[in-house]
Amino acid sequence: MATARGNLRIYLGAAPGVGKTYSMLEEGRRRRGRGTDVVIGFVETHGRARTADQIQDLPVIPRRICTHRGMTVEEMDIDAVLARRPAVALVDELAHTNAPGSRNAKRWQDIEEMLAAGITVVSTLNIQHLESLNDVVAQVTGITQRETVPDAVVRAAEQIELVDMTPEALQRRMIHGNIYPPSRIDAALGNYFRIGNLAALRELALLWVADRVEEGLDDYRLRHGITQPWETRERVLVAVTGHPDDEPLVRRGARMAARLRGELLAVHVRELDATIQARPPALDHLRALTADLGGSFTEITGNDVPSALLAFAATENATQLVLARSRRGWLRRWLHGSITYEVLRRAGPIDVHIIATPAREPPSLPKAAHPGHPVRMPPHRRRLAWALGTAGIAALATALSPLRTVMGLPGALLCLLLAVVAVTVLGGWRPGLTAAVIAWLAADFFFTEPVYSLYIADTTDIAALIVFLAVVAVVSVLVDRLARQTLQAARARAEAETLVRLAGQTVDAGARALPDLLADLRRTFGADNAAVLVRDNNSWHPLVTDGSDPPQEPKEARFAAELGGGAVLTLSGPTLSGEDARLLGPFVTQLRLALERVRLEGEASGAAALAESNALRARLLEAVSRDLCTPLDTIKAAATSLLSPETAGDRDSTMEVHRTIDTEVDRLTHVVANLSDMSRLQAGALPLTMTDTDITDVLRRAVNGLTNAGSAIAIEARELPAVRTDARLLERAITNVMVDAQTWSPPGHTVRVQGGVSGDRVEVRVIDQGPGIPPEYRRQTFEPSQQHTTNGSRARGLGLDLAIAQGFTRALDGELTVEDTPGGGTTFVFSLPRTPEPESGAPQHTVRK
Repeated sequence: MATARGNLRIYLGAAPGVGKTYSMLEEGRRRRGRGTDVVIGFVETHGRARTADQIQDLPVIPRRICTHRGMTVEEMDIDAVLARRPAVALVDELAHTNAPGSRNAKRWQDIEEMLAAGITVVSTLNIQHLESLNDVVAQVTGITQRETVPDAVVRAAEQIELVDMTPEALQRRMIHGNIYPPSRIDAALGNYFRIGNLAALRELALLWVADRVEEGLDDYRLRHGITQPWETRERVLVAVTGHPDDEPLVRRGARMAARLRGELLAVHVRELDATIQARPPALDHLRALTADLGGSFTEITGNDVPSALLAFAATENATQLVLARSRRGWLRRWLHGSITYEVLRRAGPIDVHIIATPAREPPSLPKAAHPGHPVRMPPHRRRLAWALGTAGIAALATALSPLRTVMGLPGALLCLLLAVVAVTVLGGWRPGLTAAVIAWLAADFFFTEPVYSLYIADTTDIAALIVFLAVVAVVSVLVDRLARQTLQAARARAEAETLVRLAGQTVDAGARALPDLLADLRRTFGADNAAVLVRDNNSWHPLVTDGSDPPQEPKEARFAAELGGGAVLTLSGPTLSGEDARLLGPFVTQLRLALERVRLEGEASGAAALAESNALRARLLEAVSRDLCTPLDTIKAAATSLLSPETAGDRDSTMEVHRTIDTEVDRLTHVVANLSDMSRLQAGALPLTMTDTDITDVLRRAVNGLTNAGSAIAIEARELPAVRTDARLLERAITNVMVDAQTWSPPGHTVRVQGGVSGDRVEVRVIDQGPGIPPEYRRQTFEPSQQHTTNGSRARGLGLDLAIAQGFTRALDGELTVEDTPGGGTTFVFSLPRTPEPESGAPQHTVRK
């Protein structure tokens, strides 16, 4: 009889210390309390007392001792576990790599043997050890995990339980010493256990477990034949046709999915009879856009679009369906039906959102009718009027001719008059007059005696035809006048709307409003191009343009207007009328205001930069006055003591005074060097040689160059990646911070220097145990005027050293920030850019001024 395979249960966590091993041991104790044979195959407590207490009376399989390269390593004894054949085995660290010489290279392979032998295994795993997430974790934390587990192994587990903890709670556990020993706390908090890293890892764990739960739910619905969507997770399905206007539709669906914390799906349904037609040109763009927004795009084929769309929504368990408002006209909707209506009628439990198509650009201004000229109707109306006024009138007269004896000439003229009036209203007086002539000839031909000839025998008929032509003439004049008034009203309304838009843009009449103003101007007047040209060194160049082929000089444009400050507005395209020129004035005024605001904003920005520079200069002067006064006072006191008769004969006192003077002169030299470099840096006279630099060497040189015999400095940074920086200037900045930390750390304490990687930045942390910086310093970082006293101790001023260090660091594209040291003190953090990946032929260093 074959042995039944054991079950695998995994406790999954986002990071070390969340409680995976603790939970695993609790599970083992619960099962043992129910009478199950439970043993510990391998548990690593990492020295955590609370975890070790959970072992209690659980049987432990002795570990196997391995020797590799002179080192003794303890591993799980797989043979002993298989020989013991417990019902449940607790095996920690699923991703562990076994020592060389073991039967299996990985612990998960040992667990596979145990499962095959019928043993149920409870294990633990951190999310960063999943093979599929290895590159993502490396990008987040800057650390590449060498121990990974194939996703298939974890997916095959019967149970996966997430052990969750907030990043803040995990950091508190770290600070309290519940995860690592005190010697590792600072390094861990500054590197792997940063809030951002922990939050990202937590999100990865939650999303991965959510996906596994969803897979199980899909399997359950499939096994039980459930087709109705379950709203366990929102899925927003956007139906696109491949039209360019579908882009806002996809973006709206993405925003809905983001608000609902759901998933974005986009689908295009191709009808069966459309497979031989060209693919919609915008479809590839919509696919790329959906991918950029974090969604997935699918193309399906179906004979009935609503049915195919709803079937796909049911398959994907979609809860929201987004459709564009139908673009079909009423005739097509009547002949072919409405997809939107059918989807709404048959959607069932799916929420359907009908989104309006984006508004078109406002049309250009209607052309004003010139006095003395007839109003020109739209081209499509004129074409239709000419067709009805020629063939239509002739057809109507022919159709009425059999009724000659019934209606006579007056009845026929009334019917033809109605048709001529309709043609005149539709196309204006030209097609109306043509229709009147054709109607007059048709009435003469079909309805006057003798018929079928143009001869008129009865003078009464001649009078009736003359009255007919008079009525047509009056109607034509009235229609033209009405059309003229309608056009004038439409133009007045368009002008009013344009002025309202201009008034609204006055609030933002700056650099951001210039392109909008120019685009509105070109669109309003139907111009081919609108541009603002500025003169520079006897040549013109465009400041802002809208449209194609901007003119090279103002004289090449059809219209040009001075905007002040050497700027000229140009318009290319149709000739502007007098009415257009009248409306163009507000646009020119708005553009002048916008350009003036751009100039004022530039001056304000320069004033703000000057004010900041002045404030920095004031702080530096204050720092200089303090940092210079102290050594000068000391030197003066020492020199005075040398002149004292009491010191003249005391050799030891004299030597001590000489040492004091020498030390203070070194301090003055250091201050003067800092000031010199800072002044040259601000003046742009200090070249920066940016090279790929080993940060560890810089730290070592900085420590060796210290002359202050204060607290000891220990470098704990190892194997840091290279940084792109100026090594000499960075050494000066780090030295300044070390001097401050060394000076103010309590006697007997060691200033620690640690390093780590955070994304594309390398961080160096200088940690001292001096008085912590109060909250007001977080708002005014490194302002020398601020001082504080802790418990009556020495006032600690953030002086010239730190101001210079911050200036140097910014010049190197880095950042210098301050944090509290756990347990009291201050930590200074240098954040510097990592050396980018080398490219073929790329230079090894650059010189920047």
